[in-house]
Amino acid sequence: MRPIEWNISDGLTGYLQAVQVMEARADAIAKGNASEAIWLVEHPALYTAGTSANHKDLIDANRFPVFNSKRGGQYTYHGPGQRVVYVMLDLNRHGKDVRAFVQKLEQWVISTLACFNVQGAIRDGRIGVWVDRPEKPLTPAGLRQEDKIAAIGIRLRKWVSFHGLSINVDPDLSHFEGIIPCGIREYGVTSLVDLGLPVSMADLDMALKDQFEKQFLTP
Repeated sequence: MRPIEWNISDGLTGYLQAVQVMEARADAIAKGNASEAIWLVEHPALYTAGTSANHKDLIDANRFPVFNSKRGGQYTYHGPGQRVVYVMLDLNRHGKDVRAFVQKLEQWVISTLACFNVQGAIRDGRIGVWVDRPEKPLTPAGLRQEDKIAAIGIRLRKWVSFHGLSINVDPDLSHFEGIIPCGIREYGVTSLVDLGLPVSMADLDMALKDQFEKQFLTP
């Protein structure tokens, strides 16, 4: 059984290039010709539309390139300062349960954020990982304000996953204004640096790898 390969790409990786690499790797994993892989990248500024995207949530179609994506979910933003984590794992090895797999990805993000004393949480009906913002005014509906710090969207083919998740380290948060992220209008987005934490991409990568081993490889 091959160990999981862990790759980090320097610079900015084009989205279509990433998709081609992911799909080829997922096919090779399914055929038993390649090891599972975790691939960490940054993309140039762009929007992607998941399989459930509503075109009305694309506010400014001319701001950045827009790509249709085969992952689940709605519109999301990728760009410099955001760590995108592509997860190519064989669920025949990790339990053929899609819901449990997504929950494990969520817990991976939450435990990684906890390394920086950030308390992430899952909310019913809202995809991704959220943090409380008690210093902000209440929402128009009188609810406590929360911001999204991480997004999750995967696809499975022959029980091999691809696409994955993204965590905001220090992206330009104004870039999210061209879409309704994941179709959620009532709440905002944040990043580790926006929360006042001087976390580097290298810091996050180390925490991601450590917590991945604890979430996925520890019996």
